[in-house]
Amino acid sequence: MTSRRTTFHELHVRTGAAFAVGLSMVDTMALLPPFIRATRMPPYLTAGLSADDEVLLDAPDDRLGPALVAAGQGTYGRAAELLSTTRESAAWELRDRYVRRLSAFARSRPEWYDAWRADAPYDPDQLLLGAQLAVDRVWDSPARVELLREVSPLITAAARGEDRDPVPWRIALDHARGSQAGHTYFGELWEAALRRAPLHYGCHVAALRYLAASWRGSYRECFDFADRAAQDAPPGSLVQALPARAALACLTEAGSDAVPRERLDAAADRAIELSATFAPADPWPAEIRNKLVYVLVRLGRWQDALEQLRMLGPYATSFPWSREAGDPLGRFLEVREEVRRHALIHPRSGLGGRVRSAGH
Repeated sequence: MTSRRTTFHELHVRTGAAFAVGLSMVDTMALLPPFIRATRMPPYLTAGLSADDEVLLDAPDDRLGPALVAAGQGTYGRAAELLSTTRESAAWELRDRYVRRLSAFARSRPEWYDAWRADAPYDPDQLLLGAQLAVDRVWDSPARVELLREVSPLITAAARGEDRDPVPWRIALDHARGSQAGHTYFGELWEAALRRAPLHYGCHVAALRYLAASWRGSYRECFDFADRAAQDAPPGSLVQALPARAALACLTEAGSDAVPRERLDAAADRAIELSATFAPADPWPAEIRNKLVYVLVRLGRWQDALEQLRMLGPYATSFPWSREAGDPLGRFLEVREEVRRHALIHPRSGLGGRVRSAGH
């Protein structure tokens, strides 16, 4: 404090009497040497991004959060109410996301779900969560194919619990991939899912992943499926992000040469348009925006990636960053810093920011 007062006093004397009276705080700060000013990074260096310690990983929204807190306390009432609300309002995308998050929590803390199943064995929401949980529990087992066959009756029960619901059919599509089911059976499941919700994003992702596994890395066919689905979907539909999801799989599993660069860029452009329809710093589109950032970085489109990071705000998701590191949040922050540095160095080109990078 003493050195600051001394420095300011000397500066004040040097400025002369004209500055001695009526010196505003703004003028004072402008005269202070840099080393005694606050150490806040200039806006052009932060690039409009949230501070590292403000970034949240897989943050639940204000409806899922209370349900997870209650489940952590051993009660299922809030989770039951949450899923019931999505079923009654036919909010299938929300229902799909919530059931996956609740299942992930129940894998490590199952007491609340066990109580729910005991109290309400025929509740359609409990049956849906039970089917998802059963698939999740055996997915990483070496005996997955055999174990998944035992899960089939639970998925059937969930589908019968609410005939309108496409989410059991998304689970069935995942089940078909994990159990290596044939194309005929898969086609029947896909048709049943489409009858219930032709634009359900979760079912489309499940179908894309099944096709990728079945076609043994034939990414052009996967892109064809994703492009056709996106072209048939209206603006603002989550299905518009499906080609970018195909691009992510291609870039991480096959490399950028598996399909023409133009198709990868077009997939990213379509997802950018979709992202623009959502509000900035909204947790709902965070999953899509995180995947889009991953794709843009791999394509070397630094300015576009920076803009999506700004749109993300403080919301990071484990996937896709967990593909590269055991600490997905740490990896997200590393990539974000890399994007910030490159975006400051490389100006946007005349091709909408499509700047190739030798490192990605």
